[in-house]
Amino acid sequence: MSDNEKVDSESKSRSGRFNEPVSAEVQRFTASVAFDQRLAEFDIEASLAHARMLQAAGIIAEGELAAIEKGMAQIRAEVRAGSFPWSEAHEDVHLNIERRLTDLAGEAGKRLHTARSRNDQVATDLRLYLRSAIDQTLGLVKGLQRALLDLADEHVDTVMPGYTHMQAAQPVSFAHHLMAYFEMLARDAQRLVDCRKRVNRLPLGAAALAGTSLPIDRQTVAKELGFEGVCENSLDAVSDRDFAIEFCACAALVMTHLSRFCEEIILWANPRFGFVKLADRYCTGSSIMPQKKNPDVAELIRGKTGRVNGHLVALLTLMKAQPLAYNRDNQEDKEPLFDTADTIAASLAVFTEMLSALEVNREEMRRAAKLGHITATDLAEYLVRKGVPFREAHEAVAQAVRHAESRGAELAKLGLADLKRFSARIGEDVFEVLALEGSLRARSHLGGTAPARVKAAIAKARKALR
Repeated sequence: MSDNEKVDSESKSRSGRFNEPVSAEVQRFTASVAFDQRLAEFDIEASLAHARMLQAAGIIAEGELAAIEKGMAQIRAEVRAGSFPWSEAHEDVHLNIERRLTDLAGEAGKRLHTARSRNDQVATDLRLYLRSAIDQTLGLVKGLQRALLDLADEHVDTVMPGYTHMQAAQPVSFAHHLMAYFEMLARDAQRLVDCRKRVNRLPLGAAALAGTSLPIDRQTVAKELGFEGVCENSLDAVSDRDFAIEFCACAALVMTHLSRFCEEIILWANPRFGFVKLADRYCTGSSIMPQKKNPDVAELIRGKTGRVNGHLVALLTLMKAQPLAYNRDNQEDKEPLFDTADTIAASLAVFTEMLSALEVNREEMRRAAKLGHITATDLAEYLVRKGVPFREAHEAVAQAVRHAESRGAELAKLGLADLKRFSARIGEDVFEVLALEGSLRARSHLGGTAPARVKAAIAKARKALR
């Protein structure tokens, strides 16, 4: 090993067990401080709670606790100011902070790691970080839900075609369509709240894997850090990453919902649809085609969904063959988790802004809703109310649609005489049924697209958000 491949063993977490320092290449390969330093404030918070517990248990002296608290206050200030001396030689966020604390607090700094391991330390820091990330994500989800409600309020009576198989199916209120996404986000929020409960358990005290023989008080630490309880098994406490996987699964569903909405916005903004216009600030142009206005933000969110899905699979794969307890593989959990949290936060924020600036073309939506024989189901249900069995009604209307298509007309534009050819039960009142507004009003059951029902759903949703 050449001199430039060696590092000072004093600067590494190397004990007398080893007779040579780690090589520079291995140091670079194993270091995580470049990305796990974002855990710094959570590490400080957990370390202070641990130190106070040690002092209360008589394991360290009051003066040592005071020195630790003073040193940590300075370290926190340095981290926030961007002046903390991060070093790859100290491997990770935990050792960097511990070494700096020892510089500032002397012997007291060396006592902080009593009754803990980096195994339970990092698990605690990750849970504190993720708890904060969930709270941020929940706030952003609710912000998007409010934006949806605001837009829905304006478009309760705006008629658009509803689609199945991307073919015109039945008319719906645009507000009703928006409220479908509100419901998706409501489930996302419920999942995140539920996930938070499992995140909010304290691993600290599990030490490396078997706990400690020292008289610690885990419940006191849990209470100070705002945890709802402690991890009940020390082996599981240090090796579990279910909570990270679960968050990524929740995030993947959020991104899937955003991606679906983005796909619709991309389609609606196409001149073939013309349902919406995106604000210029959420679009880009072309380097060669001067007329282009590309929905890049929506496309990027759609694309980033694959990124988040990939992180979920990466974490599942990371954990699938690990024996108990902690393994160094788990260093690889942080970058996917951090990037997932960052991606979902950025996507929710920019999508909410984009949606709030969306310009809706009511006339174009209505024009599209008049195509594709979109009230055919209404005619079939009309015949059912007249006593015709549904299967017979379905066949009669199917024949009427075929007839309308042969004449190049919409079903709703056929005259009464034409319609009566397919069922003698059809009367003058059929035209109200075939009208777009009549179709909407008729669906007045719970969960239906009738404007009155949609208004009630919006009001209920606003109350729930409060």
